Amino acid sequence: MKRNIGSSLLLLALCALSQRVSTAEGTADAAAPTGVPEWCMGPFTRPANAQPIISPDTNSVFNCPLRKAPVHWEYTHTFNPAAVVKDGKVCLLYRAEDNTGAKSKQTARLGLAVSEDGIHFTKMAEPVFFPAEDDQTYFEWEGGCEDPRLVETEDGTYVLLYTQVPRGHGTARLGMATSKDLLHWNKLGPVIYLKEGVKVAPRKSASLVCKVTGGRLIATKINGRYWMYVGEGSIGLLSSEDLNNWESSAKRVIPDREGKFDGAFQECGPPALLTDKGIVLLFNAKTKGEFADMGVGDRAYCGTQALFSATDPSKLLDRLEVPFIKPELPWEKTGNYSAGTTFIEGLVLFKNQWFLYYGCADTFVGVATAPVQPWQLRAPAGNGTRQPQK
Repeated sequence: MKRNIGSSLLLLALCALSQRVSTAEGTADAAAPTGVPEWCMGPFTRPANAQPIISPDTNSVFNCPLRKAPVHWEYTHTFNPAAVVKDGKVCLLYRAEDNTGAKSKQTARLGLAVSEDGIHFTKMAEPVFFPAEDDQTYFEWEGGCEDPRLVETEDGTYVLLYTQVPRGHGTARLGMATSKDLLHWNKLGPVIYLKEGVKVAPRKSASLVCKVTGGRLIATKINGRYWMYVGEGSIGLLSSEDLNNWESSAKRVIPDREGKFDGAFQECGPPALLTDKGIVLLFNAKTKGEFADMGVGDRAYCGTQALFSATDPSKLLDRLEVPFIKPELPWEKTGNYSAGTTFIEGLVLFKNQWFLYYGCADTFVGVATAPVQPWQLRAPAGNGTRQPQK
């Protein structure tokens, strides 16, 4: 079912009307206005007089275990964040790049920042995740560790999905690590899945399906398996019984659309959310050409959404016709990626709001918030226990 909307401004305005509803227990869901998907999350709005919440710091120094020397680890760019709520605070893992090479030749590490209000953050002095003398050095040196996504499991373990970037020996791979405290990490290596009996390693970008449990996003099973949307350029789907051994479940779950704002390049965003209306996947899309009616230029990265069946995560039910977030502010369009990005990667439920964290022009981190609808807090009855459709 497709619905056409003339502009992203109209989408936001109409979504705003649909979201004016109390999220207290027992309150009925608001009906979506005509022309707006009822499953649409939002509207996401930036804080008043919005500024970057994470920026480069030329004074931060870290003794790199591989260079055997101090480096300015967040000197040039700080962007593309993951997020979780821990101990009543928002914790961000963000990609930080040093000044050891020319443009796009720096080493990336992950910094940690903590906030009590979701907007003002205190950064740790040194990165918490980085290339080191370990069994992942080959995969991570010297490009580093990029573009994290974070998910919590039922037992309180944090699962980190990130991009391992070698330089001069092989290609980027999707890596996985776990932690109990976000400070000490166990690297598990590249994610490997079976495709027709052949082992394959995805390059990057993973959105693990979660549901809201106890006010937090927790990895959840559907039909006895975990599900993870993966890929850049095109988005596929993996499944696993244990979060370690993965199998390919679908080659591509979101088709190309020539001439649309999301037709050029797709990449997973934050963890996908299992709701009473289905699985909502927030993902990134790069434009191909100008979309003046939407206020988006060529090669810009915007945020969009798609809805999948709660019982068959490969079954696409609907998708937005316009971006729900796009580069608009100067610091979202000026930086290492001059075409502009609102590259979404982090999503948390905090203080009865959704907080969405995104990278800006490959240089800064921004935030937008949205009200919560009761249906977003509910998983389907039975949690998708019946078998998926064939």
